[in-house]
Amino acid sequence: MADTLHDTDLLVIGGGPAGCAAVRTAAGVGLRTVLVEPDRLCRNLYRIPALGNVLGGHTGGPALADAITAEVLGTELCRAELGRRVAELRAADDRVTVTLDTGTRLTAPYAVVATGVGPLQPCDVPWITAPDRLTLPPLWQAGAEDGRTLLVLGGDRPIGTFLRAHPDTDARLLVAYPAADAYKTDEIRDDPRVTLVPVDHLTLSEAAEVTAPEDLRRTLAADAVFLSLGSAPAAPPGDLVRGADGYCAPADQHPRVLVAGDLRSARYQRIMTAFGSGSEAALHAYYAGRDLLGAAG
Repeated sequence: MADTLHDTDLLVIGGGPAGCAAVRTAAGVGLRTVLVEPDRLCRNLYRIPALGNVLGGHTGGPALADAITAEVLGTELCRAELGRRVAELRAADDRVTVTLDTGTRLTAPYAVVATGVGPLQPCDVPWITAPDRLTLPPLWQAGAEDGRTLLVLGGDRPIGTFLRAHPDTDARLLVAYPAADAYKTDEIRDDPRVTLVPVDHLTLSEAAEVTAPEDLRRTLAADAVFLSLGSAPAAPPGDLVRGADGYCAPADQHPRVLVAGDLRSARYQRIMTAFGSGSEAALHAYYAGRDLLGAAG
């Protein structure tokens, strides 16, 4: 689909599993890509010590990330713009234009946007009151923490990953979460190292004061506090349609902008679904460029 009016056949924004899958799939059908990523490729995979939901025999995130990175950087039809951030994305009838933070502009007939999500902080959720500008580390930054009591804010699934990565730790986890997130705690509910603390509200101070659903106040004491609150969409500025939750549903976008990976919704945030959505987005651009979809949308 080479076109001298464009810089490349497909722009890929975001170098996680979805973006990397888009690059590899595009190359498989002869499309040139420019991949824009402000950090290292698959940076979040390096933070996942234990994997149990991917094909290929990879049991840890770093090994999988290394393998993906080597494949992408070895793809001749891909030019990787690492360390660059998208300052603006604009979609027109015949092209997508991306402006980088350096001021450079890149154009292509289509763009895959796979910028994923970023971690929430206490100030981002209504059920926590915390000092202004307080930032806390996510649970994946914790070590084995043997013998310590950790207060974990939120019941998101990285808690299960932490426990699988440290099967022999005797750390005690106090997991505070709102009732609406109870379903997220199913995989850790029976772990003897975990104490579940459903709350209506939690106030962070030297110790955490909890208002429980039965309106009883109590204080939780812990050696350290970590986050497992989930993530917020990290869409680049410009012509992306965001829902009330901040996510960018693929069906709502301009026909030349294809959203893949975790940016689509909170429901299917898994490595395998990211691979599939990135590959599908690249093939959509390929077929649409040849009028094989019936229409460009």
